[in-house]
Amino acid sequence: MREPRTSEARNRLLATATRIFYTEGIHSVGIDRIVAEAQITRATLYRHFPGKEDLVVAYLTEVDQAIRAQVEKVSAAGLPPVEAARAIARGIADDIRSPGFRGCAFLNAATEYPDPAHPVHQVVMAHRQWFADTVAELLDEPAARRFVLLRDGAMASGCLTDPAEVGATFLLGVEALLRG
Repeated sequence: MREPRTSEARNRLLATATRIFYTEGIHSVGIDRIVAEAQITRATLYRHFPGKEDLVVAYLTEVDQAIRAQVEKVSAAGLPPVEAARAIARGIADDIRSPGFRGCAFLNAATEYPDPAHPVHQVVMAHRQWFADTVAELLDEPAARRFVLLRDGAMASGCLTDPAEVGATFLLGVEALLRG
């Protein structure tokens, strides 16, 4: 059985939505703008995504897959658990310090979709559960919960204040956590 091919238009649409949703927010961006910037027709949009909600879910799914790939690289390195946690923390700090950082896509989406029954909120929670479970495989439960909390705070602060300072403070907090 052949895998369905992803069209160039779908890729362009998703890349455009990802960029705009992340930099400007989800509710503040209309379908007309995404269609115009992706240089596609509305019919093409609706052929790939029945509605904006489906596009938002696809955007968050793409972000989730990218983060999982980063963590998988750490896992594939075969590091001891504490070193793997440090490597994940360094990746988070690097993301915070990257140009255009606007916080965590999932925390941002959760503020726009607070209803736990909403499909976008459910994607957010699935990602967060995966991340918490991943960290819990490396650290004991209390340490894993604190790691996730430190990460959330750093992701929220990184776009509000000096990202270099936030990244460094996050790494210091993780290091203190790992030392016990």
